Amino acid sequence: MAMSSGPPTAVDVVVVTYNPGGTLDRFLDSVATAGEGMSVTVVDSASAEKTAEETASRRKVGFLAMPSNRGYGAAANAGAALGSAPWIAVCNADIEFSPGALSVLVEAGEGSGDIGAVGPLIRNLDGTLYPSARPLPSLGTGMGHAVFGRVWPRNPWTRKYRAGLDPEDGRMDAGWLSGSCLLVRREAFEKVGGFDEGFFMFMEDVDLGRRLGITGYRNRWVPESVITHIGGHTWKSDPAPMIRAHHASVRRYLSIVYPGAWRAPLRGLLKLGLGVRQRIEVAAARRARAD
Repeated sequence: MAMSSGPPTAVDVVVVTYNPGGTLDRFLDSVATAGEGMSVTVVDSASAEKTAEETASRRKVGFLAMPSNRGYGAAANAGAALGSAPWIAVCNADIEFSPGALSVLVEAGEGSGDIGAVGPLIRNLDGTLYPSARPLPSLGTGMGHAVFGRVWPRNPWTRKYRAGLDPEDGRMDAGWLSGSCLLVRREAFEKVGGFDEGFFMFMEDVDLGRRLGITGYRNRWVPESVITHIGGHTWKSDPAPMIRAHHASVRRYLSIVYPGAWRAPLRGLLKLGLGVRQRIEVAAARRARAD
């Protein structure tokens, strides 16, 4: 359902939810001031609670209930398929747009036909900048970041991977943009087949950016458009499943990027290293819960 009448629908906003709590109302409040000519569809990934459906009904926006939780990418694809606007905004429910933020993204995307995706500047609640535009991970950079990112945050591999973003430098191209808020040209999205639904959660945005680049599209970071990331709320009480999901997605991504029988030993070493890292992070999360 369109949020405003008058201009043609320029953006189909697809917000993916899973037990969203009170974040969805705040998200919809911010969307109402983010741009013109939008439709909104809430896609709920089989939540136990009915908050998403009730909120969508009360706020008079579209609603799609997934029959089961098939992951972020599958839900985003299902929501995008319901619309026909030239741009698709895929969002988490736990973000808030600054006024006009979506209009700025659309303007940037319309500036060149080879721009396939546009992403905003994302700030955390404490005002710090979230690294939402990054280069595609190379083997060396990815391994260095994976091994040292937690224990040595300023290591050279993590610094390279997170590619220091400075709003003063203006717009720039990136290897991939954060899927927490991503504006995608529909033509480009459909050409690459949308999100790879084999990724349940995490890395689907990295993979989309990679495939857009292969197809000849650019991923553009636009710091004049600002959103605030409120933060995850459905998994903080028990982060272990999300840690496992993240590592499973990284393993899958590496198997796609480094295929072939001759690379099997390399994939085996990467799998082993990720397994060790996963156990360390799960143990750390459990200790933190116990404290």
